[in-house]
Amino acid sequence: MSVPRDQHAHREHDHNHEHEHEHEHEHGEHGHTHPTGVRGFLHGLFVPHSHDAADSIDDALEASKEGVRALKISLFVLLGTTVLQLFVVFISGSVALLADTIHNFSDALTAVPLWIAFILGRRAASRRYTFGFGRAEDLAGLFIVVVVALSAVVAAWQSIARVLDPQPLENLWWVVAAGIIGFAGNEAVAVYRIRVGRRIGSAALVADGVHARTDGFTSLAVVAGAIGAMLGFPLADPIVGILISVAIIVLLWGTVRSIGRRLMDGIEPELVDRATDALRAVAGIATVDRLQLRWVGHRLQGTAIVAVDATTTAAAASIMHDAHHALEHALPHLDDFVIAQQPHDVH
Repeated sequence: MSVPRDQHAHREHDHNHEHEHEHEHEHGEHGHTHPTGVRGFLHGLFVPHSHDAADSIDDALEASKEGVRALKISLFVLLGTTVLQLFVVFISGSVALLADTIHNFSDALTAVPLWIAFILGRRAASRRYTFGFGRAEDLAGLFIVVVVALSAVVAAWQSIARVLDPQPLENLWWVVAAGIIGFAGNEAVAVYRIRVGRRIGSAALVADGVHARTDGFTSLAVVAGAIGAMLGFPLADPIVGILISVAIIVLLWGTVRSIGRRLMDGIEPELVDRATDALRAVAGIATVDRLQLRWVGHRLQGTAIVAVDATTTAAAASIMHDAHHALEHALPHLDDFVIAQQPHDVH
């Protein structure tokens, strides 16, 4: 049983804790290094963070709903883009644009397994799956990574075939327009998915956003090739296609590491530091002897063993209440956290 506290003390505790949390968040941002220059720009485009504590959603159900909403909207946007491109294919006869249209259509459908994963993740834990079904989201992210890699390989294969056997392009301005439409649709979806994925802590949704972004640059390759053909260099299209495919494979590695780390229960060190500092700041907790965190989908789970200075059961219960309260503020994506306590040995 926790000890009652007056309202003024509670507000003061919240204010102080929020100030400490903001400081810790700023410290984590400045302490985490990123590439700079051109490499940093590309890193930000294709390897964005999968969490953003400043804009996070605390409620697990609401986070899942927003993830599903993002997938629905982006799916319809991509399907609309595909229909527009298909119309241009019919009037231009561009084989390259047809390949890009099929590519975008298949990529739009990758939202389906992630959609299913978000819905499956809402199911309550069972006797067989005692931690719940949130891991389905990470498996869907792995599936998306595989699809992106295969798409890059297929695009490279098609580009190499066109270098060996060039195909004439007709109605090039229509092809340019369709390529720009493809890029605009994919980039809009990418920005939306990555933003929502960061806010709800979903690495899989961020990966799907990166997927859409790479598809957008593939559409730009069609534009570059068409412009090259206009300038009298018909091989520009397949050469740019090969370069884009290589870039996708290289930049995909960051997303592979993010998804793979989560499947291996890897965690960002700054989140561990934030949780540890939050527990140490609780009055009555002498030491934090062990702390573990892991992502399950877009939610955090964890355990800790702490040493407490408490002479009564009521005092220990009050300390545990404060500890959970501090963790909820420090880790906005926290779903479940178990704290085991042991007496503090002054010797």
